[in-house]
Parts: sequence; structure tokens; C-alpha cells
Amino acid sequence: MKHLISAFQFLTILPLGKPQELDASKTTPCFPIVGLGIGLILMLADYLFLKLWPVQVASLLDILLLAILSGGLHLDGLGDTADGLFSHKSPERALAIMRDSRIGAMGLLAILFVLAIKWACLQAVAEHRALYLLIIPAYSRGAMMFGIKFLSYGRPEGGVGTDFFSRKPPLVALTFILFPALISLRLGYPAIWLNALFILVTALILFYYRRRLGCITGDMLGAMAEFEEACLFLVASGAFPIFS
Repeated sequence: MKHLISAFQFLTILPLGKPQELDASKTTPCFPIVGLGIGLILMLADYLFLKLWPVQVASLLDILLLAILSGGLHLDGLGDTADGLFSHKSPERALAIMRDSRIGAMGLLAILFVLAIKWACLQAVAEHRALYLLIIPAYSRGAMMFGIKFLSYGRPEGGVGTDFFSRKPPLVALTFILFPALISLRLGYPAIWLNALFILVTALILFYYRRRLGCITGDMLGAMAEFEEACLFLVASGAFPIFS
């Protein structure tokens, strides 16, 4: 239980008592469960929002709540990562750019586009809306496990993710992604596309990170989570006829 609490304390702003001692190899597998907790809050909040406002406003409030629950941590990582990766600089220079707390044009555009995609797509989700709100945050947090497991850490001098990369989770820990995957079966046929896209997007992000920088950072993990969410909301919205 203490490892789950540690994961909640790291990934959310929820007040869960005093900080727990972090055992990264046991805390990382809890990421998808934290995502389910976030999703449960979203699902309940969305039910209330829809009682009070039209779907456009409710969807905007959902996306705002999702960002607030993580303390904006992943969005900040997305902005920093976009500035670094799209700077067309060497890997060393790109990593240095990511460390700069100031946001650049590419970072701002990345944040705006990802938020806009999530908001627009969520408005279009009618069937299984509550279920998608429950599991998509779990998939996005679960994706970070794969980044931690399969890529080396790009901040040898230390950073936010140092503890997690110093004690990587065992391979079997990745099976915790089955929690949202099993719940997704209630979607029926769309679950196939949702899980297939999750696997594809995760693999492509890891491949790109490895090829572009040869490593990963805490910011890049946050960017990974945000991009995964945007892609999965695209599927949920039926943005492509084949997914319907």
C-alpha cells in the first residue's frame, strides 16, 4: 500500500499524508493504478459537470481537472520536451534546452495542440464516455513504465526521475498495464483499436526518443503521457471511421 501511496504522491497533487519512502522499483508498477484513480475522479466529476453544463463546457472542465490533478507536471514536461526535440540541435544541446524553465514557441504550440485535441475529442465521445475517462489516464501513466524500463536516463547529474531510473522495475511489473486493458474489454470491439494504438504509440515514442537523443528524462516521460492521452482520445472520439 505504501508504494501505491508513493506513486499517488509523485504523480498527483492529492493530499495523502506524509511523503512515503520511495522504492522506485515497486512504485513504478503502480502508475497505471494511479491513472485509474485519476480516471475515477474524472468520471465522477464529468457526471456532475454534465448535469450542470453542456457537453462542451463539461469536456473543457474535465481536461482542466486532468491537468490540475497532476499539478501540470506532464504538461510542463511536454512543453520542455517539444522545445528540446524540435530545436534541431545536438542531443546534448537539446537536453540543455529542456532544462530551461522558460517555454519556447514549440513548447507552447505542443501544449495548446494537445489540450485542444483532448478537448475536441472528448466532446465527441458519447458512447462509453465514462469508461474512456476512467481508463485513458491509466494507459498514459502506464506508458511511462515502459520509458523507465527500456531507456536509459539522460540526466546523470541528477533530476526528477533519478530515483526511478536507478532502480528500474522488473519486466513482470509491466503487466500492471493489464488493469486498464482488461477494463477496456467492456468497450467491445473498440477495445482492439484502443489497445493496438496504445502499443503502437508507445513503441514509436520509445523508438523516436532512442534515435533522437538515445535516452529519456522526466520531462520526456511527461510528454509521453500527454501525447498518449491525446492519441487515445482521438480513438475514443471515433475520429477515424475504422475506429467506429
